[in-house]
Amino acid sequence: MSITPLKIVFHGQNAANFRHGFEQLIAAEHQILDLSDALDQSGERESYAGADVVIGIKLHQDMPMPLKARLFHAPAAGTDAVNLSLLPAQCALANCFGHENAIAEYVMAALLQRHVPLAIADHDLRQQRWTFWAGRPSALRTEMGSQTLGLLGFGHIAQTVAQRAKAFGMQVHVANRSPIQHPMVDKSWTLDALTDFMGSADAVVVSLPLTDNTLGLVNSKALQAMRPDALLINVGRGPVIDEQALFEALKERRIGGAVIDTWYQYPSPSLPECAPSKYDFASLDNVQMTPHMSGWTAGTVRRRQETLAENISRLSQGQALINVLKAGTT
Repeated sequence: MSITPLKIVFHGQNAANFRHGFEQLIAAEHQILDLSDALDQSGERESYAGADVVIGIKLHQDMPMPLKARLFHAPAAGTDAVNLSLLPAQCALANCFGHENAIAEYVMAALLQRHVPLAIADHDLRQQRWTFWAGRPSALRTEMGSQTLGLLGFGHIAQTVAQRAKAFGMQVHVANRSPIQHPMVDKSWTLDALTDFMGSADAVVVSLPLTDNTLGLVNSKALQAMRPDALLINVGRGPVIDEQALFEALKERRIGGAVIDTWYQYPSPSLPECAPSKYDFASLDNVQMTPHMSGWTAGTVRRRQETLAENISRLSQGQALINVLKAGTT
């Protein structure tokens, strides 16, 4: 089958993470250009405006319009930084997943450390303290398999987490915009019953994308509904959980703790290091903080490269695209 050569631009540092070895995944007829985040080098704005395919994570008013683009492809799942109104009518918007296995392992690690405290046991034994020595009632641990896991959202990430949770024998509860009937789900709610869901689980995993409807969805009322010893894990987007409400719930110990991987403030070219929130989460001893790392593995990069290459191949051959969030007109 004949193909149409495409001009492809990788815009910015995030897209550059998926650039290495990409030529080997696509036809030799295509042209690839690497553009800076600021698009301030000679000819970059023109190259961006004239590309057939833009690979990047943002599009806003201060950037050139991708007037000729037929595909804007995010190399990630989230597209909340892409202003859809700036995409030309013929341009499709697509995204990538491939991070669900990595994030599911992160969630399982976060849960397991509560029930199998290897690091604490190792630290104490090095000090000749046999804290978890079998045979003593004070040394008894809990088991993850006896727990109920709540999944807020039931997309790629949550479904993969549910598979892992079931392997450990956990009960799985889900809250989702639409009703869920799934063999791995023991009980489900729609979002209008969010507080009932939040109170049903020993740990709640938030994996929702950030939209107008999910912004601040987990508010003070939802947090107050949680069990006092429950764990909250956020691997979705920070602002899905109300920032102030979360900080206050942790500071006042109204919930058992949190593992936070997605935040409210991020580094930028002008501020390469920054706190992840305007609130001092680092001062709290009941929160574990990680730098948006849950999905970032070599496997994720490889799978996303394959998705990007697949859609470029499909576009060049006039075939239907995959992972389409907005279709382009023909």
